[in-house]
Amino acid sequence: MMVKPTHPIHDNKGYLFLLYGSLFLALIVVALGAFTRLTEAGLGCPDWPGCYGFLTVPQSAEHLAKAVQAFPDAPVEVQKAWNEMIHRYVAGTLGLLVALIAFLAWRKPSRNKMLPSILLAVICFQAALGMWTVTMNLMPIVVMGHLLGGFTTVTLLFLLCLFERRRFYSNAEIDSTSKTEAGLEQQDVEINIDDQHASPTKNHISGKLKLLAVSALVAVGLQIALGGWTSANYAAVVCTQLPVCEADWVGHYDASAFHPISPTNDTYQYGVLNFEQRVTIHATHRIGAMVVSVLVLLLAFAVRRPLGVMASLSLVAALLLQVSLGVTNVVALLPLSVAVAHNVCGLLLLLLVVKTTLGVFARQTSAVRTSLRESGRLSHG
Repeated sequence: MMVKPTHPIHDNKGYLFLLYGSLFLALIVVALGAFTRLTEAGLGCPDWPGCYGFLTVPQSAEHLAKAVQAFPDAPVEVQKAWNEMIHRYVAGTLGLLVALIAFLAWRKPSRNKMLPSILLAVICFQAALGMWTVTMNLMPIVVMGHLLGGFTTVTLLFLLCLFERRRFYSNAEIDSTSKTEAGLEQQDVEINIDDQHASPTKNHISGKLKLLAVSALVAVGLQIALGGWTSANYAAVVCTQLPVCEADWVGHYDASAFHPISPTNDTYQYGVLNFEQRVTIHATHRIGAMVVSVLVLLLAFAVRRPLGVMASLSLVAALLLQVSLGVTNVVALLPLSVAVAHNVCGLLLLLLVVKTTLGVFARQTSAVRTSLRESGRLSHG
C-alpha cells in the first residue's frame, strides 16, 4: 500500500508554524534574560550548565550541604538560582528548535538555508556567552555581548519568518493558478515585504530615504548596545533627573568608560567603574536616545506614502512607548517590570526598523519586477 505524499503547501505550513513558535519563544528568552539580570540572578548558579553541580536547583538538606561544600564562597539563594535556571531551560529549548529549523531548511531545496545556518552559529556562540557570563563573573563586555546575541537571534528569526511567509503565500498562489501565469508570478517570490498597505503607484524610493533607513537602523543597534553597556556596568540609576543628568557630566566626561576590557576584579557584580565613568555611560545613553528618536520620527514621516500609514504609525507608537518606559525608569528608579518592558520594547522597535528598512529597499525591486511582469504579459498577449 502506497503512502500518499504530503502536499508541499501543508509541509511548508508546518515549517512556518515552527518558525513563528521559535520567534515567540526567543522573545520570551530575551525577557527572561532581562529579568534574570535585573534581579541580580546572573550568578544565582555559580557553575554552568548545571546549578551547584546539579541539573536543577538544590533544595533538600542533603543537596544544600553538598552545594555549600562544593561552592563555599557562593551561598545558595534559591529564588535567584531558579531565575537563572528557568532562563537556561527555556534558552536550551530554543537552541533545540533552532537546530531543528536548520535541519529542516537543508532538507528542502526551496527553503532559505543561509539564515538558518547563521542562526545556528549565533545560538551556539550565544550558549558560550552564557557560560562565560557565569565563569567570568559578569564581565561587562560578556554581559553586553550576551544581550546583543539574544537580540540578534530574535532578529534573524524575524527575518526568516518574513522571507518564508512570503515564499509560502507566493507558492500557494502559484499552486492555484495556471502554469503560464505561475511562470510570471514566480518572479515575486524573493525578498518582498508586505505591500498591502502601500500605494502601487508610489514605488520610487529615493537614495535619501534609503540612507535614512540605514542610519536609523544603525542608530537603534548602537543604542541597544549602549543600553546593554549601561546595564552591565550598573549605571542605570546613577542619574535620576531629566533630560540628561543632574551631575556635571560634561565636565567629568570620561571616554575610558567605554573601554571594552574592564579593570581586573574578582567579580563584576554591582560594577567596578567609578562614579564619573558611570555618569558618562548613562549620559551617552540618553543622548543616544535623543538621536534615535529624531531619526525614527524622520523615517516614520518619510515612509508614510511608499510603505503606508500603518508602517509609519507602528514606528511612532513603538518609539513613544520606549521613550515613556525609559523616562519611567529614571523617575521611578528602575522598577523591575518597567525595566524588563524597556528591554523588550527596544527589541520590538529594532524589528520594526528592520522591517521598514527591508521594505524601503524591496520597494524599488518590486517596481522593477512589476514592470518586467507587465512586459511579459503584453508580449504573451
